[in-house]
Amino acid sequence: MQVKNTQQIKDYYQALLNKDSNYVGVFFAGVKTTSIFCIPTCRARKPKFENVVFYTNFKDALDSGFRPCKICNPTEYANESPPQVKSAIALVKNNPKEKITDLQLKQQHISPEVVRRWFKKHYGMTFQAFQRMYRINTAFVELKKGKNTTETAFDTGYDSLSGFGYAYKKIIGKSPKNSMNEHMILISRLTTPLGPMFICATDQGVCLLEFVDRRMLETEFRDLQKLLNARIMVGENKHIQQAKKEIKEYFSGHRKFFDVKLHTPGTDFQRETWQALKEIPYGATIAYQSQADYMNKPKAVRAVANANGCNRIAIIIPCHRVIAKDGSLAGYGGGVQRKQWLINHENKHK
Repeated sequence: MQVKNTQQIKDYYQALLNKDSNYVGVFFAGVKTTSIFCIPTCRARKPKFENVVFYTNFKDALDSGFRPCKICNPTEYANESPPQVKSAIALVKNNPKEKITDLQLKQQHISPEVVRRWFKKHYGMTFQAFQRMYRINTAFVELKKGKNTTETAFDTGYDSLSGFGYAYKKIIGKSPKNSMNEHMILISRLTTPLGPMFICATDQGVCLLEFVDRRMLETEFRDLQKLLNARIMVGENKHIQQAKKEIKEYFSGHRKFFDVKLHTPGTDFQRETWQALKEIPYGATIAYQSQADYMNKPKAVRAVANANGCNRIAIIIPCHRVIAKDGSLAGYGGGVQRKQWLINHENKHK
């Protein structure tokens, strides 16, 4: 929301002048004279007091018509994990079978308190829970490949089979012996110029890519787990890694087509609709009626629009390229301003 409190506005303006890093993520400054918005540490020339407005969320700044500053990239860096958190995550990824203790973090000059707060805010879990899921995911993969339970338990840092079994069942839902037919949906996080996104993938491909502030995201997670009869847990696989690379290339203007494999559970009509979306050329926009005509279902405009709304894979399945008949942007799960940004971005690079 826009900040209205007079004293708070004065404090934020002073923090903007001081380039105070303690306020990164706390407020976003919209400059009326340029129609751009920044984070507090931006190197750009500071606006006059009367020419700046403050928002508590970058989405509110976007919705008010401000564009992200190209110097400070506010939607990306305000939500990017700080160096200490990046280092902590790297420790987990480089040592997937070990439990990283607070002492080990401190030895690497990482504050356990900073890491805990960040994970609680951005993942909704503690750092210990995050790495526990990572370790269990590693164990799950190895058990799937035929490794025995005892060897896997001790190899992943557990002191006893009972402790491993308890942690495994709590996360996977079943014991190691009974979970070999279970399916996993891995979830990871990435930053983009339009804000952070969650990405999910199964062994078959990417099944979700959404902005973290997307409405009904929790419902999407629940529906996805039900459709795939799988559980969501933190981790990465080759599909997530490839998608992250391709998304970065897309936002840099160097990629127009995506090659990453997708896993899109849904009805036959929904999958047909999503395939039609993928065939809209980069940089082009069409009306819902045109999409329905293309699918040889000219009277199913409303059904097509509803199926577009059920798309869980933003950008890669480009529902942002479909607009209303009168040329207006209509709805978009990530927000209309993001939709406009994506259309402008593609027009610039096509």
